[in-house]
Amino acid sequence: MATAKRKSSSKRSSGRKYGKAASKRVESAMRRRKKGTLKSGRGGKGGTVKSRKQAIAIGLSEAREKGAKVPRKRASKRGTKRTTKRAARKK
Repeated sequence: MATAKRKSSSKRSSGRKYGKAASKRVESAMRRRKKGTLKSGRGGKGGTVKSRKQAIAIGLSEAREKGAKVPRKRASKRGTKRTTKRAARKK
């Protein structure tokens, strides 16, 4: 009795979520973080990145700018906090 491989009913057509170029960018950002040359923000105003998560985020955003295969950014969940603060202030 041979078992047939079933195709998963996922939205992704290809297997990889992130492209090779994206992983190279993240790798580069991690190296720069270790070296101490990775900065956050625009121009010379940003401080040195210490966080691993922040380094990954910077690498992915760089990859996104260059057109690499990277999923879109998730929407921030800030809106709910702001509305509750505003409602509290009105009372």
